[in-house]
Amino acid sequence: MLDSPRFVDASPAQVFHALLEEGRYLCSERTMYRCLEARAPVRERRDQRRHPAYAKPELMATAPNQLWSWDVTKLLGPQTWTYYYLYVIMDVFSRYVVGWMLAERESAALATRLIEQTYTRHGVMPEVLTLHSDRGAPMTAKCTAQLLADLGVTQSLSRPRTSDDNPFSEAQFKTLKYQPGFPARFRDQDHAQAYCRQFFPWYNDEHHHGGIAMLTPEQVHFGQAQEVIARRQAVLDAAFLAHPERFPKGPPQARQLPEAVYINPPVANPEGSLNSAQ
Repeated sequence: MLDSPRFVDASPAQVFHALLEEGRYLCSERTMYRCLEARAPVRERRDQRRHPAYAKPELMATAPNQLWSWDVTKLLGPQTWTYYYLYVIMDVFSRYVVGWMLAERESAALATRLIEQTYTRHGVMPEVLTLHSDRGAPMTAKCTAQLLADLGVTQSLSRPRTSDDNPFSEAQFKTLKYQPGFPARFRDQDHAQAYCRQFFPWYNDEHHHGGIAMLTPEQVHFGQAQEVIARRQAVLDAAFLAHPERFPKGPPQARQLPEAVYINPPVANPEGSLNSAQ
């Protein structure tokens, strides 16, 4: 009955109730499913796109210019539904914004131009850098992938609808938009451009970042971190010698720069060791 021309495309529930209305009971719905399962024809019968299984990106940087992250965010224009698009490329290890651009549209052509200019300006060597992003249209465009291949840059993409896979760019945009002087809307593109020209030098050169031992991105990116940490430690040591009673837990220690920065850090396996991050 299930394979008959009448019911070959119907579900067991459809068959069961149609037969009941005709005064016929052959078996329960569950038994119909068992019969089909025994002969293995139970499957999705509609032609649907099968979504591939996306691997979780696991990336690590131990120095500048090993891992960059980039994204595009919208800045509100003067009227509803008007936007300016801010492209930002960030070094994950140092949090230094290595390149940015403001445009009136989101475009793969503009993105590739920014990537190529930034790559050249910072003198990155081929086969060293990984560029990570989400799966927006400019990021997955064929011209972007071709440029990265030509430059010797490894492309890394987040899983769909998984913002945690691109956390550094997301956090940087939050810092941008939560600044006290950030306007609800920009009067025009010149206004937005002027704001960004003021913000990014502050972010790179003056902002003490919590993720990099309260150093500035500039200090980390250009190799000044250990010198700054040593100066901080000298001040703390002098303070301890002058007033040890103020430090009941012993000599204070300056915060240290992390040795490695991860996108999706490795997790401990049951034996207690870490799985590889790359």
